[in-house]
Amino acid sequence: MNALTFGFSLLFSLLSLVAGGLPWLKLKAPYGFILLPLKLSAAGLAPLGIAAGGLGLALGWLAHSWPAVVLGGLSAGLCALFIYQVLALPDPFEPAFGKDWQSKIPPERAARLLPRRWVGWLSTRTNPGWQRDIPFWTFPGSERQLLCDLWTPPAGIPLSGMAFIYSHGSDWYLLDKDFGTRLFFRHLAGQGHVVMDVAYRLSPETDMSGMVGDVKRAVAWMKDHGKEYGVDPQKIILGGGSAGGHLSLLAAYAPYQAEMTPPDVKDYDLSVRGVISEYGPTDLKACYFHTNQDKTTRSLSPAPATASKPAPARQSSTRKSDMARLGFDKPSDSGAFVKLLGGHPEQAPEAYARYSPLTYIHPGCPPTLLIQGTDDLITPAFATRCFHKKLEETGVLALNVIYPHTDHAFDLFFPRLSPAAQSSYFMVDHFLALLG
Repeated sequence: MNALTFGFSLLFSLLSLVAGGLPWLKLKAPYGFILLPLKLSAAGLAPLGIAAGGLGLALGWLAHSWPAVVLGGLSAGLCALFIYQVLALPDPFEPAFGKDWQSKIPPERAARLLPRRWVGWLSTRTNPGWQRDIPFWTFPGSERQLLCDLWTPPAGIPLSGMAFIYSHGSDWYLLDKDFGTRLFFRHLAGQGHVVMDVAYRLSPETDMSGMVGDVKRAVAWMKDHGKEYGVDPQKIILGGGSAGGHLSLLAAYAPYQAEMTPPDVKDYDLSVRGVISEYGPTDLKACYFHTNQDKTTRSLSPAPATASKPAPARQSSTRKSDMARLGFDKPSDSGAFVKLLGGHPEQAPEAYARYSPLTYIHPGCPPTLLIQGTDDLITPAFATRCFHKKLEETGVLALNVIYPHTDHAFDLFFPRLSPAAQSSYFMVDHFLALLG
């Protein structure tokens, strides 16, 4: 029995150590994508990693297995250190809103916000409204519609008057609305916000201009229909993750740029109150090299994306044909910049600049919240830091939150427990409250 306990404690401690070490791995594209789900899962479940390491240590102590004691203790220590570093970032609000920033949030609204960056287990007991597959634009002469889901505040929750238009991550050619974001939207609706979850067109149906145009169509729809949901048209916030964050920045910073503004909305007020980008690329040339596309896409033909025959409207995630709906039936290289932008940076420098939010920084940009991780294998943290610095130098109110040892799409993995995901919720909560 003692030998069995000895072996089990050693194995358990070793497995705990592997899990505890995963968040510390710095992955690189393209092969890093293989381990990315494991790293994100381990990071999201890091609090359980402390418990698992502690259990391995305890079992090792009982079995007099000193290697198990060491491995279990090391695993628990790695998880605890990871959580500490994620939660110990300097206050990003004070430089932007002043030392008294907390007093600027009305007490009745502050009561509904997360009280701290990590609350342990995040529960949402409210029951918000959820309307699915609402058409917000129909292309003239066709049956092609753009769809969205609307999340509205539960009964009894005072309306904030604010609408958050969210564009999902996609690599510009994959996925759909309602992908891993339900907890986030329930949380925001519980604070009185209306959330519009947008399914914009993807490549190869359209190019980046068309995608940005779809985000602007969502803004135009909300300006027209927001009052039906208690939304103040001057309190619309754009936001999104990954490619959705990138498109949101472009739509917010260049609302009337001709090429990215469809003729059907050019006469609308497309300005927004603020923008939130979670790990969205800000400099496409930097992103190209950071993801090693200079090595992996040289064999691809530099053919720019062109609008093809309109595709049927994407369906909600509870229906059939999810592989096609999410775009997983497309070729694996569909999202490479050489396809989307018509070549490599030296072949199409104008396109890389045209679709980089960095190009459109000006003093009139709306307040901006940037969130990502230092280890992001798609969006380079150094480019985001440079972007934030230029925003500050230009006089734009901007916050930059970069979590250590944290990778792309971290907020989609176990957000009910994840310290980094909950901390990002905290940042979004308070940013919206301060803008409201």
